[in-house]
Amino acid sequence: LPMAFRDVNARRHIGLQQLSSLALAGRTFLGPLKLCKFIVDESTNQSTLICSAVRLIESLDLTSAAGQLLNETIQAQNKEFKTGMSTLLFLVGAWSNAVVECLQQNVPVSAIVSVMSEGLNSCCERVQCLQISIHDVNKELCSSSVRPNTSKSKTCQTGCDSLPNSQLFLYFQKDISVPEIIPMNSCSHQDYGCNFNKRLVLPLTGFGSVASLVRPAGDRSTSVTSGSGVTTSSCNKQKLTHSRYFSTLGKSLFSSQQGNFQGYFLEPSTDSCECSGLGHLAMALSHGNETSMKLLQSIVTYQQETAEHNGSSQLNVAEIVTCCLVGLPESYSCASPGFVTLVSPEQVTVIKYFEGKLLRILLIDGDLTEQYRHLGFNRPCNVRTIVEHPSLQEGDVWLSIMLDNLIKFGVNLVLVKGNVCENLRERCMANSILLVSSVTWNVLCAFGEVTGTRPVTYLTQLNASCVGSGAQVELWKACDGRAMDLGEHIPIRIKARGIPLLTAVLTTTVASKMQLIEDQFWTFVYRLHHALNDKKVFIGGGAVELLCLSHIQMLIEQPLQPANQNAAKEFHNPWLAASATEYKSVVLQALASGWKQYLLVVMCNTAKAASELEACTSVDHYLRKAADCGSPSAYILKEFRRGHLLGDSAGPFADHKEVLKVYDNVTAKTEAWRRALDLVLLVLQTDAEIVTGPRKNHLLNSLVSSEFMFL
Repeated sequence: LPMAFRDVNARRHIGLQQLSSLALAGRTFLGPLKLCKFIVDESTNQSTLICSAVRLIESLDLTSAAGQLLNETIQAQNKEFKTGMSTLLFLVGAWSNAVVECLQQNVPVSAIVSVMSEGLNSCCERVQCLQISIHDVNKELCSSSVRPNTSKSKTCQTGCDSLPNSQLFLYFQKDISVPEIIPMNSCSHQDYGCNFNKRLVLPLTGFGSVASLVRPAGDRSTSVTSGSGVTTSSCNKQKLTHSRYFSTLGKSLFSSQQGNFQGYFLEPSTDSCECSGLGHLAMALSHGNETSMKLLQSIVTYQQETAEHNGSSQLNVAEIVTCCLVGLPESYSCASPGFVTLVSPEQVTVIKYFEGKLLRILLIDGDLTEQYRHLGFNRPCNVRTIVEHPSLQEGDVWLSIMLDNLIKFGVNLVLVKGNVCENLRERCMANSILLVSSVTWNVLCAFGEVTGTRPVTYLTQLNASCVGSGAQVELWKACDGRAMDLGEHIPIRIKARGIPLLTAVLTTTVASKMQLIEDQFWTFVYRLHHALNDKKVFIGGGAVELLCLSHIQMLIEQPLQPANQNAAKEFHNPWLAASATEYKSVVLQALASGWKQYLLVVMCNTAKAASELEACTSVDHYLRKAADCGSPSAYILKEFRRGHLLGDSAGPFADHKEVLKVYDNVTAKTEAWRRALDLVLLVLQTDAEIVTGPRKNHLLNSLVSSEFMFL
């Protein structure tokens, strides 16, 4: 067997080298200050800005087996957690290099597998002391004086947000039933629009607690919405003509657009975030993404207000959808109740005809095309279709039948999960029927619950019980009250009374940046979602990785004796302890090198160190101090709370009065570690079988299968 291992080490491990090369491209994605990459599609010559390992791997030509395994591993992490993929990709490369170095030192594959697997398990158990419950995090963050500097904006420096949130004025106009909230400060049109990504669009009718803001005309009492910091006052004046809080431009702007707003544009209240704790937790999990942080804080505030009756404080991801609008400034990003989507300009006439009307709605769970068949459908044999109307072509017959069914049951709006036949869409438009395609399943379910609609797979299944009512459709209006014409696509808003859906409208003027903005938003949403599900978080800023390094150093310094009880505890297979003892130090150092390289790259990417040498010196300094302290975990926790761990951890929030504490997900981080190591060991096993053959490697096969399972 030793001769076989020397044969393995004498040859090249192609799979490990391929993993290392692929992972090298994702080094810039680590840390809060990521460096983006442009991916150019050679077929269309269009470029896309990416900043995630998922988009990178999808864009690469992965023809090798190792590349395919890497893609499947990252996709599995993305499907389950939506975060941690960049960490996974980097550690795959770092540990692949470390394993190759072990092979070059003639370390047996069995020792590499057993020691690295047990070392990772031991580290995962050790870092549990750095987990903090959500309750304690909320208490600590809410009691601290850390506040985001939201009064400044790169595009707006005058005081749209300089006044407290309570300085809002609610007034009514006699000829409309929709109240408007106007910030009571002096602010130009551009200034007002630049901070709309901090405000939440709330509906004014049919959305529960929001209606409590409206008081009857003549009631001049004031009220403060609980948790929102918004002071409201009823006033039955016909028109607001003057206020000391308005400039001339601001006054003319809002007086000319009365009745055009779809709802409230509220800035997330600091007090509301304090009461729930989720606002500060969202900030700590944002990792520097300030735009997504403010948008998500608005979503959390809205969901908590609408869920007050059941006492739920969880973030409901199923009730959040996104709509990407290219052509508007990023400051126009906001959260809008209902379902915002894009349609073709030809459908605008039908939408304007439907505005203000309650529509009969139908949901299609599949494609609305003639060729569509549900999954598992088997076409019957020996059956011929006879056309009843020889004068019509077969396609025209299908179109006529589908249109007749819709007209028969009085359907006005059809939401389709898949694609829609364009010829059918045109015929429906001519008969004032709106078809909306590419609607996600959670949106169909939400409309089905509030409208009483039952989804069908084919229009031939349509009956009266499948059609619901109460839906409304209108052109989506931006923060300035105008409907947006973006050329090829027109944004519309579909709503119904009581629907919990909330659409995050993401905007940018750079088309290649749109995918990046959407990916960052969903990553942030799922960070908060998993933190609430785990009910605990890791302290961030490199604390967990630093404790892993300290723990591995302690394991290396402790001699491993087969007869010792520590050996049985650290290595659950006693018969492997003797063979692993000789190589324990080398393999554990290889395992530690992955986390150390991770810290070095993050420090360099965030400009906490000018070079990897300087970063390495800093990490070694903290490791020495942690060892001298006697309790590394207590030392790391103390430095984290002081904000001195591995330099200033505020990152992009460096302009805060105090250092912003950063936290990480527990399950997503540890699963990224396990998936990365499992992949490296799987490729190591495969390479060893290719070089030595299955007969010489039968012992290795049984060893690896007993030590770990891939994914």
